[in-house]
Amino acid sequence: MSVEYRLTFKKKILELAPLILLFVSVLNEFDLNYLNYKYFSFNFPFILIYYWSLKRSESLGYGHIFIAGLFNDVVIGFPIGLSGFTYLIICGFAAYLRNITLRPNLFNDWLFFLLTILVATSINYFLLLNFFDVDVNYYDLTGNIFFTFLLYYIFSYIFDLYRKFVFEGKKNA
Repeated sequence: MSVEYRLTFKKKILELAPLILLFVSVLNEFDLNYLNYKYFSFNFPFILIYYWSLKRSESLGYGHIFIAGLFNDVVIGFPIGLSGFTYLIICGFAAYLRNITLRPNLFNDWLFFLLTILVATSINYFLLLNFFDVDVNYYDLTGNIFFTFLLYYIFSYIFDLYRKFVFEGKKNA
């Protein structure tokens, strides 16, 4: 009985890993500034939320995603609720793509991710500029969008391997 409990506990932790990774990434505000690359930064929560909302929407709940956005707002100093709203926009785009797609294709998902982050970031910074009077560095923003878009392809491959190992391996057992 103890062995069975440990196996189910490990499976539960593996199933919750995307949610745990989301909260760690928003609390950590992962940025590669310590490498002294001036314009190299990417938005890992965007990649994580888009992928898991697209491929396995029950892994991250909308409430958890919004709360993670609230934590992100506190960590980076944005007005409360703005990141949560942006994350939910990304979820909406992913849900739309999931519902209209007959045959999933990584390239199409990747291109739609570019549109998604352009719209979400535009809305986010439009609100910051017009309502909250925050200065925006457009070079940093452009670099962040570019590297987020490029790195989605790599992280998608890694998340696919993880999803097949944890969730689809469970069905066969």
